[in-house]
Amino acid sequence: MARDEQAMHEFVEQSAAAMAEAGFPRMPARVLMALIAAESTGLTARELGDQLVASAAAISGAVRYLQTLRMVRRVSQPGSRRVLYELPEHAWYTVTMGKNPLYDHLEVLASKAVAAIDDPDSLASQRIAEMSDFFLFIQRRMPELLVEWRAERGA
Repeated sequence: MARDEQAMHEFVEQSAAAMAEAGFPRMPARVLMALIAAESTGLTARELGDQLVASAAAISGAVRYLQTLRMVRRVSQPGSRRVLYELPEHAWYTVTMGKNPLYDHLEVLASKAVAAIDDPDSLASQRIAEMSDFFLFIQRRMPELLVEWRAERGA
């Protein structure tokens, strides 16, 4: 069966647009979706630029952003200056469910803010404490959800 490249292009662009509407930066979303839709294990910056009709600078910024989220990894090719950008294995749940340093950082910042306000009756303190509690909850539940997801995938 032949791959419908136009349909795949629409998938990449529409999925990236949906992610952008939800607040994810547009170019990183396009790069992520292009990598997900690729038949190969990875794509070079040039291949991404050609496919997405984007500048080298736009691709560079997008992959750098995705690397900070651990959604893309850079893989050097031995004996070549060429670099492939790949998704980690099981990218979605690995990144989403893994120990996320952002959650830790936001929880620490929120705890410091609550201490700085030093008034449990303060509306700001209550909102920030709820934020801190939420991130603690997420960090505690992520490992359990990952186990459930793996069981679901294995079933």
